[in-house]
Amino acid sequence: MQPSDIPDLRTRELLTVMALAEHGSFVAAAAYLNTSQPALTRALKRVERVLGITLFARSTRRVEITPAGREFVAVAERMIGELQLTVHSLRAVTTEQRGRITIATYSAFAINPLPGLVRRYRKTRPRIEVRVREGRQHEIIEDVRSGSADFGVGYIDHLPEALDGSLLREEALYALIPLSHPLAQGRPASIHLAELRDQVLICAPSDSHLRRLTDAAALSAGFSLQHAVTVDRLVSILHHVSAGVGIGILPSGCIPPIQWGEGLHAAQLMEPSLSVFVGLITARGRYRTPAAAGMISLIRDEMVSQRCA
Repeated sequence: MQPSDIPDLRTRELLTVMALAEHGSFVAAAAYLNTSQPALTRALKRVERVLGITLFARSTRRVEITPAGREFVAVAERMIGELQLTVHSLRAVTTEQRGRITIATYSAFAINPLPGLVRRYRKTRPRIEVRVREGRQHEIIEDVRSGSADFGVGYIDHLPEALDGSLLREEALYALIPLSHPLAQGRPASIHLAELRDQVLICAPSDSHLRRLTDAAALSAGFSLQHAVTVDRLVSILHHVSAGVGIGILPSGCIPPIQWGEGLHAAQLMEPSLSVFVGLITARGRYRTPAAAGMISLIRDEMVSQRCA
């Protein structure tokens, strides 16, 4: 379709044709549209000139719509109706009342605190669909980079050039120890990384951010860690530790408030003390929808309030 094939008609002119068809009088139509009769006549003449057809047969006493005019009025009504619906829909999107957001994050954040945040978010935005994509760090980064997710929540220590990170909180690393294990005796508040050198460890994959962080710290101290069981999701480390399989290392944000029926003990890693930086991950320069911006603000406010508590 060429631009020259599209009639150059204004919304006001479509309304003029519709008003004349409904009222059958220039006087009544002009009063309905709150305009003058000469202005209404000029608008109608322009429409007929652009279309190249006669829409109304005029006489000194009445205005009678032609068959072509009747067909055009049906088209005009449909166009005006669709325009009204579109504007209403766009306003709903702009005011965060309709739409969809996709969040990419890791399983522990998806379990807590995200459900509570989603509940609060949808209380005031019930028509917005929320999608959560759970994955490892490299999957979160790829989802945000590719546009599959509006934003991500993950580790912002080392991000690609095209992505921006905004700090939400720093999380210290803890050793999770089964209560039956000798290292859990007395429930120490902290534990040295070197004490784990010969222990059976439940760990994340070798290419994960957490695994690289702990392996690098051990290597700097002159030893290596014994990774006996590897799982894809951080929450699975909790289950294996609770079952007594071995010791796990997790950030504080991945540890539930109640330590699962007292089945495990958490001791902060010391010498060296290690931590990760959890934050919002966004694509640099990409447009952010009002719905996504609303969720980002809610997450940021919640994390700030937790830090200040």
